[in-house]
Amino acid sequence: MRLLGLDIGSSSIKAALVDAATGKTLGAVQAPEREMDILAPYPDWAEQDPRVWWQNTCAAVQQLLHQTQTGPADVAAIGISYQMHGLVALDAAGDPVRPSIIWCDSRAVPVGDKAFRDLGEEHCLSHYLNSPGNFTASKLKWV
Repeated sequence: MRLLGLDIGSSSIKAALVDAATGKTLGAVQAPEREMDILAPYPDWAEQDPRVWWQNTCAAVQQLLHQTQTGPADVAAIGISYQMHGLVALDAAGDPVRPSIIWCDSRAVPVGDKAFRDLGEEHCLSHYLNSPGNFTASKLKWV
């Protein structure tokens, strides 16, 4: 049984194939070869097109399966790791409506700071809520 791991990062997509019985890595690739662009049209903004992630995910998986001579039916499970605190807004058809606001974007920090004050610092900290300036909920409120 083979397991596919995907790391969808802001610089590239990494894919690895592991033999479940032995834990041995059978292959690992990344796409694209150079870092993906981060769009920063204004100070503190950091966005990426989710369609570029998908294109590079497909390319990495195809390259990995070819490299390891693995058929898609031989992959028993897929694990995905993704950039924390990114916002991908989709329409009813599941298509992106705007570029993703990624983890390092800080345009919504004032929104998160206000939520932290309004909810109360003690409440947030006692419920494991750090100051939510870069959190996804703050980015969604900004949108």
